[in-house]
Amino acid sequence: MNDMTPTKLKPNDFATDQEVRWCPGCGDYAILKGVQRTMAEMGARPENTVFISGIGCSSRFPYYMETYGFHTIHGRAPALATGVKLANPDLDVWIITGDGDGLSIGGNHMLHLLRRNLDCQVLLFNNEIYGLTKGQYSPTSRIGTRSPSTPYGSVDAPAEPCTFALGAGARFLARCIDTAQKQMPDILKRAHAHQGASFVELYQNCIVYNDDVFEPFTNKKDSANTQIWLTHGEPMLFAKGEKGLKLNRDDLHLEIVDVVDGDWEAAGVLAHDEKNRTLAQMLVEMRHPTMPVALGVIYCDPKPSFEQDVVTQNAKESAGKVVDLGALIRKGQTWEVNQKKLREQ
Repeated sequence: MNDMTPTKLKPNDFATDQEVRWCPGCGDYAILKGVQRTMAEMGARPENTVFISGIGCSSRFPYYMETYGFHTIHGRAPALATGVKLANPDLDVWIITGDGDGLSIGGNHMLHLLRRNLDCQVLLFNNEIYGLTKGQYSPTSRIGTRSPSTPYGSVDAPAEPCTFALGAGARFLARCIDTAQKQMPDILKRAHAHQGASFVELYQNCIVYNDDVFEPFTNKKDSANTQIWLTHGEPMLFAKGEKGLKLNRDDLHLEIVDVVDGDWEAAGVLAHDEKNRTLAQMLVEMRHPTMPVALGVIYCDPKPSFEQDVVTQNAKESAGKVVDLGALIRKGQTWEVNQKKLREQ
C-alpha cells in the first residue's frame, strides 16, 4: 500500500476537543452529527475544508469541526467566504448561518453570494427565532409569534428562505429537517457536488424559545402525510404512495390528488424535475396547512461559478504580461508634495 494514500477518516475524526455548548435538546446537535458523518462518508479532508460562520447559536459550528474555520461577524460570513474562495479556489467552503444572521443583517451579503454563484455550501439553520439573544422574533418568525420583542404577537410577514434564495439567483436549493439523519448526508453530498452556490435550509428546533414550531410536519406520527421527499425523475408521491402532487393548469398551482392502485400517471402526478425553476418556485411556496412540506433537493441547475470566472479572467488578462509594480505606480497621474510651497501658503 502506498504510504501517501490518505487515511480513511471516521465521523469522530471531524470532532474537536471543544465542549459542545448548545442547550440540551437543541437541533444543532443533530445537524453537527449529520455534517460530521457526511464529511467522513464523502472522503473530505480537514486540511482542505473551511467552515465559516457569522453570529448566532448555529455560528458556534466551526469550533466543533476539526477543519479550518472562521467565526466572523454578524451576517458577514458570505463576504469572508468569498475572500477565502477567491484566494484559494481549491478549498471546500461551508457557510453556517441562521435565519436571523443570514436573512436579516446578512441578507444583502447572502443575496450577492447567491447571485454571484460562489462555489460553496450554505447551510441555513432555520428555527424561526433569535435564540442566542434570548428569543426575539426573526425574519422567518410567523405572524402571531410571541417573543420578548413582540409580546402581543408579531405582525411581520415572514421571509421564506428558499423563495429568497431562488429570487436571488441560487442554482441549488434543498431542504432537510435536523432529525432526518437518514436523508441529511445524501442532501449534503449533493450540495457539495454542485458546482456553484448550494443553499440548504435546515429546519432546526429551538427547544427553549420556539419549541415544536415545526411539529405539525416533523412529528413521526403524521410525517408520511405532511412531508414529501423529492427525487429527480421520480413521481412526487407521499402518504405511502397513496397521494401525489398534480399541476392544476387552470391557475397554475400544485394540488393533491389520490393515487389508486399505484397508478400515479393516471392520477396526473408530476415527476420531479429539479431543473425546472418554475416547479421549484411552486414547491417552496406550498404553505397551506393541507399541503405537504417539500424536502430534499428541490432545484439544481448548475452554471459556471464566480471564482472560476474570476480565475479564468485573471489568467487571460495576465497572459504574456510582465509584472512591474513600479510601472503600475508611475502610471497615470502623479504629483509631488513640495513642503516649501506648503509652508509659504
